[in-house]
Amino acid sequence: MSLEDRLYPLLSAYERLPHGLKRVVGAAYRCLPTGWRWGARYREFQRLAADVESWSVEQIRDYQLQQLRKVLLHADAFCPLYRERFSLAGFRPEKLRSLEEMEACPLLSKEDLLAHRETMASTEIRAKDRLYLTTGGSTGVPVGFYLQRGVSRPKEQAFLEAQWARAGYRKGDRLAVIRGHVTTEKSHGRISTYDATRDWLMLSSYHLTEDRLPDYLAEIARFRPDALHAYPSAALQLAEFVEKSGAAWKQPLKCVLAGSERLNLPQKRLLERVFGCRVFRWYGHSERVVLAAEGRRSELFYFWPTYGWVEFGPTDAEGFCEVIGTSFHNLAMPLIRYRTGDYVRLADPRRDGELEFPWPAVAEIAGREQEFLVSGSGRRISLTALNMHDAIFDDLYAVQFVQDAPGKAELRFVPGPGFSRERVPRIEAGVRRKLGDDFNLAMREVRETEKTSRGKHKWLVSRISKPGS
Repeated sequence: MSLEDRLYPLLSAYERLPHGLKRVVGAAYRCLPTGWRWGARYREFQRLAADVESWSVEQIRDYQLQQLRKVLLHADAFCPLYRERFSLAGFRPEKLRSLEEMEACPLLSKEDLLAHRETMASTEIRAKDRLYLTTGGSTGVPVGFYLQRGVSRPKEQAFLEAQWARAGYRKGDRLAVIRGHVTTEKSHGRISTYDATRDWLMLSSYHLTEDRLPDYLAEIARFRPDALHAYPSAALQLAEFVEKSGAAWKQPLKCVLAGSERLNLPQKRLLERVFGCRVFRWYGHSERVVLAAEGRRSELFYFWPTYGWVEFGPTDAEGFCEVIGTSFHNLAMPLIRYRTGDYVRLADPRRDGELEFPWPAVAEIAGREQEFLVSGSGRRISLTALNMHDAIFDDLYAVQFVQDAPGKAELRFVPGPGFSRERVPRIEAGVRRKLGDDFNLAMREVRETEKTSRGKHKWLVSRISKPGS
């Protein structure tokens, strides 16, 4: 198991250390060999991400078929829910001979994860070798799942570094990061901390008001980062302020790394104009099922064929289809033909140009819009930044914010059968910590939440008039 996985449970204790001691401990940790930090599998995934770009279509199909067989056979042998589902569907993993035969395998939904998580987990992987995470993703439906220690996190790191390198990033670069970090609950508190373990400047996602944005610019200028790593919503707020103020962005950047939220091309052009560098987009999710990113030259999203197996559902009236994925390598809890709830528009070479890689590619990702709660002092809080990765939303079928006025919101939640009402104060306290002290939050239990016209759950129902509306 990697040091990253062994020390992950101690992260909160590290964060409580005095500032000076934290810098010393963090700097020492940063100097350790990469193989020690990320474990033996990290080099394997590095090679896998690098080599696949030169593979033929036949090599890719052979690798994917090999991985699918391994995942399916493991799930059939050690995951009770899959064994039952395969039997009912008459699906025989040992007889899989082609990728096309995966259509006979049953689909998996987020509701399955909510209702059957423990019977989806592998009985062969010990509890101490599993890492539990939760996510609301882009839908606001809280989902818990297991990753495999020593595998899932080094794999993610290797593939992220490989795709970021297309935009100019190099391992060891100094990053200024605006991605959901909490510096203080006070609306007028400090906006940054320093992560010595990675040499990153961690900036708050919760204080991006017009009067505080000059402080962000000053902090970034002092730190002199190589790249900006931000939620698109946060990068846009910063860029729009720079343009509106008539100032010029002075810190040279290799790139802006913009993931986790939708960023359309006009918005991307704005960021590139202000920051004077490439803005690099990618698509992934906490469940680590599939991963896609822009190419070196192309702005299409290419799905890594060695990361996971991707399929696409039927095309709807608007030309979008659902992303369906099967995870590779994570045997602690394989996700097989998992319906992500995310919709994409497939790339068409006649319209979008020649593909840079012979991989599945999409031109547009629907959903994951930049959604904001607005505080009493005018702070805009991205819903992505409120995504929880601990067990706080466990046993809830859905959560949804409803806002009618700045500084006030209602958190509606749909309880599952295992939910205890005694946990409501803990949930409220966790959310309040991220919202800050200029926000009034009410909790409300409901039987169902509002949906989109496509029937998809919404994180946020905002009835606040937008500028110009």
